[in-house]
Amino acid sequence: MKKIKLILFFILVSTSLLAQNRDTKVADQLFDRFEYVQAVQEYLTLVEKERADGYVNKQLGDCYYNMYNTKEAEKWYAQAIKSNQDAETYYRYAQMLKSNSKYELANVQMKIFAAKSPKDQRAIEFSKNPDYLPKLIDKEKLFDVTVLDINSDKSDFGAVLYNDFVFFASARNETEKNYGWNDEPFLDLYQATYNADGTYSKPTPIAALNSKFHEGPLTMSKDGNTIYFSSESFNEKLFEKDKSKKLKYGQVGLFKAVKANGEWSDITPLPFNSKSYSTSNPSMNSDDNMLYFSSNMPGSIGGYDIWKVKINNNGSYGKPENLGDKINTPGDEGFPFITNDNILYFASNGLTGFGGLDIFSADLNKNTLPINVGKPVNTEKDDFAFTFNKEKNSGYLSSNRSGDDNIYASVRYAKHKSLPL
Repeated sequence: MKKIKLILFFILVSTSLLAQNRDTKVADQLFDRFEYVQAVQEYLTLVEKERADGYVNKQLGDCYYNMYNTKEAEKWYAQAIKSNQDAETYYRYAQMLKSNSKYELANVQMKIFAAKSPKDQRAIEFSKNPDYLPKLIDKEKLFDVTVLDINSDKSDFGAVLYNDFVFFASARNETEKNYGWNDEPFLDLYQATYNADGTYSKPTPIAALNSKFHEGPLTMSKDGNTIYFSSESFNEKLFEKDKSKKLKYGQVGLFKAVKANGEWSDITPLPFNSKSYSTSNPSMNSDDNMLYFSSNMPGSIGGYDIWKVKINNNGSYGKPENLGDKINTPGDEGFPFITNDNILYFASNGLTGFGGLDIFSADLNKNTLPINVGKPVNTEKDDFAFTFNKEKNSGYLSSNRSGDDNIYASVRYAKHKSLPL
């Protein structure tokens, strides 16, 4: 992705401090601020001056990993592992190799990762079935996928259809300040009309919801009068200060808005937002009494997990519950979408897939294990934010398979139109 989605929703921060020194101070400060574009330039200057080592190579790999430049990430991880690295570096290197369709080489790195971290669930699953790819490729096709013309030349993702409107997040507003993660404008929420002939109107920003910070995907109640959406914790002045680096570290939070006189208003933060962790990617069930979301709050199994919280009749909320290790892994799970039939779709980079994020489904009625939905929904790149409108037999997914985050239409393959979804 040039995944601004993960800028907001899966912030991944390297904790390896193997060889920071005076030479890397400026680059490391940029890295710590998630300003990867500029950090890359500083690390590359050290390479040009022949002052690079395994640490610098790893940092370059991590920068490109977070920017979702798989080719450059692969290149620098290959340099980094010429010296001993932490287990996660070998895992990330393997993911980049898979994203570049180099599966045999990826398996080599996964074996090293498994040897270094044998109790990690990702290592255990890989060791059980290292030759999974042929079966995954041969899975029966479930959906047809086509790119939409509402995409811009910036990141667009997280589309969901309610009534005759599609809502999504986009970085297309070039009047916004650029974000240092990937040098694109901050995200805003947009909507477009879905016409009867399958075309879309020109997307327009949802001004009442957008701020000078990032806004992310939303979910809407059945009557269309309540939404939940992601935004940054700076909006409610929730952040942590690092005085030594003169930085403020914000999180992502969930917010509720209600419609009054045709306008979104009364924007309120959910009570379990925090300055210490993120909550994002909301999806309400069909009864409007359960909210699914992703978070790295205490109790998470991996980086980011899928959670749920009860919405009470009086507007209060229950205690957030982790969906457990049938769904969540030591990797990252996010972008949950719950169908009317209680089928959960979500993205994961910790379950067995083609590379990067893949989309999985799980029948919560039967408490089944997640199933990779296969191609063409999933590719070697990042595929995420799958949503589906059963009435129109049409939905969306987001993917960086073309190089940028784009929105794709997903229509259930004719042979499977009778299957529950």
